[in-house]
Amino acid sequence: MGWCNDPKSINYNRLIKFPSNFGAEKLFRTNNIYDIILVLNFNFNPTIKGKGSAIFIHVAKNKYNSTEGCVAVNKKNMRNILKLINKKTYVKIN
Repeated sequence: MGWCNDPKSINYNRLIKFPSNFGAEKLFRTNNIYDIILVLNFNFNPTIKGKGSAIFIHVAKNKYNSTEGCVAVNKKNMRNILKLINKKTYVKIN
């Protein structure tokens, strides 16, 4: 599985299956940062190509290395977040 980040695709900013003829972020990672991901409702209604895709809350890399536009937290904090949220939860990132 992957997340399409190619503005030329009709599946831009959407979950896809591989193989794909377009650019996409692989969701299986050996560094485990995508073991748990929360997809933020960014650039969905409407989806504007080039505005941004694959914006997640996910597990942080070692030493909290920077992300490419996502929010990363450690696994313990991710589990705590999961206990507190539901589909109607509004996430505001400042």
